[in-house]
Amino acid sequence: MSDESRSLFELVPGKRVQGRYRILRASRQSGLSAAFEVQDEEAGEHLELTVFPPGTFDAPGQVEEYRSVMEPWLRVESPHVLAVRDLLPLFGATFALVTQLPEGPSLRSVLQESNHLSQGEVLRLGIQLCQGLEAIHGQGLIHGDVKPHTIHVSGEGDGFTATLVDGGITPGLWNAKHLGDRTALIGTPFYAPVEQFGGESPDVRSDIYNVATVLFESATGMLPWPGSTFLEVFQAKLSRRPPTMRDRAPEAEVDADLERVITGGLMADRNERYADARAFGRALQELSAAAERE
Repeated sequence: MSDESRSLFELVPGKRVQGRYRILRASRQSGLSAAFEVQDEEAGEHLELTVFPPGTFDAPGQVEEYRSVMEPWLRVESPHVLAVRDLLPLFGATFALVTQLPEGPSLRSVLQESNHLSQGEVLRLGIQLCQGLEAIHGQGLIHGDVKPHTIHVSGEGDGFTATLVDGGITPGLWNAKHLGDRTALIGTPFYAPVEQFGGESPDVRSDIYNVATVLFESATGMLPWPGSTFLEVFQAKLSRRPPTMRDRAPEAEVDADLERVITGGLMADRNERYADARAFGRALQELSAAAERE
């Protein structure tokens, strides 16, 4: 590796990537990648550059395949999905993704402070997440890992806006590395549906299950299923229906209709869940409209 190529991974403020994106500061980090706030010196925008470290891909050919897999994300348009702006095969087996800069804290940070959201906030959150999923699924894509860490929230109260981030990153890596339809668990065990524990790839109804889990937690401050280990969570999820909100959070006061709508996305059998994000979103919108009329 040349000194110039090697220096691309000395990601410090002032460093330029491909002569265009000047690094300002580190912003987020996951087990798969590191993200940086950057200045796009051509467009004059502040964006986010997500870099996959050396070793993520086994060969340069996989980088190009990953770029091909992620290319449809350039066409996803929704105020509730972080827009992808550029796909950058760098050098060797290295890749970077340029997106909008996420606004506001993650939902995880919000829940750590407030424990749970009001019913109106849960409905608004769910409606917006379903709208985001509609845009994603409309391009034949799957998010694959919806959870509080991959949702950012800007604004406050009834005026907040939820945005899905990191869409398609893990499923895309699986595809680019030719790991097949039956894989190790993609996503996060606490939010993943039971079929993924058996190695099945996520699909539209997997994303719905993720969102329903997030809404259950947002309404109660608790995850639907008890357990602190992979095996305990898996065994709990084998039940056809999730525990009731009263069972998981006796002190929580959640409207029965809201619980019913959320439960429709949490069924163990994917065929018993909402058929798509539009159907889930419609159920939430009808409940929201009914609440406004009261």
